[in-house]
Amino acid sequence: MDRPAWAPEGVDMTRVSPARMYDALLGGSHNFEVDRSAAEAAKRLVPDLPRLALSNRAFLRRAVRYLAAAGIHQFLDVGSGVPTAGNVHEVAQSLDPRIRVLYVDIDPVAVTHSRTLLRDNDQADAIQADLRDPEELLARAGETGLIDPAQPVGLLLVAVLHLLQDEERPAEMVSALHEAVAVGSHVAISHLTSAQRPEDAAKLGRNSATVSRTGIRFRDRDAITAMFTGWELVEPGVVELPLWHPESERDLHEAPGRSLGLAGVGRKV
Repeated sequence: MDRPAWAPEGVDMTRVSPARMYDALLGGSHNFEVDRSAAEAAKRLVPDLPRLALSNRAFLRRAVRYLAAAGIHQFLDVGSGVPTAGNVHEVAQSLDPRIRVLYVDIDPVAVTHSRTLLRDNDQADAIQADLRDPEELLARAGETGLIDPAQPVGLLLVAVLHLLQDEERPAEMVSALHEAVAVGSHVAISHLTSAQRPEDAAKLGRNSATVSRTGIRFRDRDAITAMFTGWELVEPGVVELPLWHPESERDLHEAPGRSLGLAGVGRKV
């Protein structure tokens, strides 16, 4: 198959990427046929899946605006994925052009495309790193000069922790980041959940294990809430995606009581 210009050499175009599958669900164009096929297969199981992707993206934008209003001037977006409309730097820098944003992803396509998009933006950049090695991730972030470890940071872990298996200790990864950031830092987490729709979550979980092989883990409310251990939860706590600080009817991509995602924001005190 032909390799598009935006796809780095060495990227396996026959293997599904969670970042590119998410891009496909959002209607983006930086994905391969294998990613689109995986997205379509998941949609056949749960037809309203694209609404979940939109709802998650809307939460991200609201969280960025909330953190910027709280005085956060630097953002570390871990598991940032393929850039699409309403990126973190676009939202944050529309409020304050001095805000710095560093995107982090394990997918080289996501990183390459992000760097291309940010070519003329000296307040934003992208690096390739792995959440499962938080010490190395933070070291690489510091090398960019965009993130000052002595100042509060807005840590964004949006739709990424459910890509870690239980044995990869996602809550411990969040705890390690908590220990490393300055007091006054905030974390925003969204995570796929089995809380509201266990049967649909089970279908998608089996599909991710046997068909797309993305290894997505749907977790219950207690497991997701435990990821905020050590952080002071911002009201209203860990809630369904559309219920976290909704700003308008446009945020309600999913009906309350039906969301396949939970989200929350915490502050380090």
